[in-house]
Amino acid sequence: QKEMNFDTYLFHPSSLGKIMTESRTKELIGETAKKHLVECYVSHVYGRNKDVTNAYIEKGLMAEEDSLDLYTLVKDQLFVKNTEYFKNDWFIGTPDIITEDTVIDVKTSWDIFTFFAQTVKALDKDYYWQLQAYMDLTGKKSAKLVYCLVNTPLKLIEDQKRKLIYTMCVIDTENDTAYQKACEEVEKNSIYDDIPMENRYIEMTIERDDKAINQAHERVELCRTILNGWINK
Repeated sequence: QKEMNFDTYLFHPSSLGKIMTESRTKELIGETAKKHLVECYVSHVYGRNKDVTNAYIEKGLMAEEDSLDLYTLVKDQLFVKNTEYFKNDWFIGTPDIITEDTVIDVKTSWDIFTFFAQTVKALDKDYYWQLQAYMDLTGKKSAKLVYCLVNTPLKLIEDQKRKLIYTMCVIDTENDTAYQKACEEVEKNSIYDDIPMENRYIEMTIERDDKAINQAHERVELCRTILNGWINK
């Protein structure tokens, strides 16, 4: 085990929501926060990163450019993906888009159902904290959370069709009508060219909250203390 400490450890804005969870007992932090700190500890001390991937994450990565293009077209304003890393004493991260007065985070919805569910759901707490951290990093006074509905990349559509072969126990894919019908459904739930572009984005504005940002700084410092305590065990 290498000798090191967490005195200056920086958290990514996307993980802030996890460490901000409150404990249901008398402990200093909640179970979700503890679980995330274990991952931070193992990564920092032993150089192992937990590999978290699934079809939802894959689509987000593969279709990111398409979502940015959609947002650019519907807003009639050129949005360029930011590639610059920002860091301060607590956080490190790369916001998606930075304009003169706003930081924008673009999320690619998995399908039409998860997309429209956002219209009736309360703002996701993880995304709220992520954007507060981005505002802290960039000095911006407001942020936008943008959900986009774009076509699922062909590779992921084919992956879903392959899974159907196993789950439906299909032997002859060419002549199995139930399988063919299921494949048509997969395609219909993955391609959205028939829906007007202006109906395929949802935009939420989040104002900067300095009180929340101060709480986040305090929580980062508490988490560093906890992590340092684990090193000495």
